[in-house]
Amino acid sequence: MMRLDKWLWAARFYKTRTLATDEIAKGRVRVNSLEAKPARDIKAGDTVAMRQGPVTRTVVIRALSLQRGAAPVAQQLYEETPESLRLREATAELRRLNNEPAASIEHGRPTKRDRRNMDKAGGKNWGDRWSASVDP
Repeated sequence: MMRLDKWLWAARFYKTRTLATDEIAKGRVRVNSLEAKPARDIKAGDTVAMRQGPVTRTVVIRALSLQRGAAPVAQQLYEETPESLRLREATAELRRLNNEPAASIEHGRPTKRDRRNMDKAGGKNWGDRWSASVDP
């Protein structure tokens, strides 16, 4: 038997135990389809469903480890279900096919480089003015 938050940390789903505890407290982690608490005891064979960003991952616990090891070792602690793998691949494909919303922005506030280029090109010379008023 082992605490859920320790196992999630050891299996490298979260960088720290505190992050794992926070995610469990927010209700983003379920054990055997039941809401869990950070101190819940888990054992090999339990099913853990966790939401990481837009993706929900479902894994079956294969082994327990009291220490956090290298990533290949941590991957030996669990086995992801086939449905979870399909869902994750479908989500990744959707992200790949959809455009980034920020890429469509053509106009906006000029960058420092844009401002320098505009000053060199001419136009209104703001450097000679001591005020932003229209009066000369």
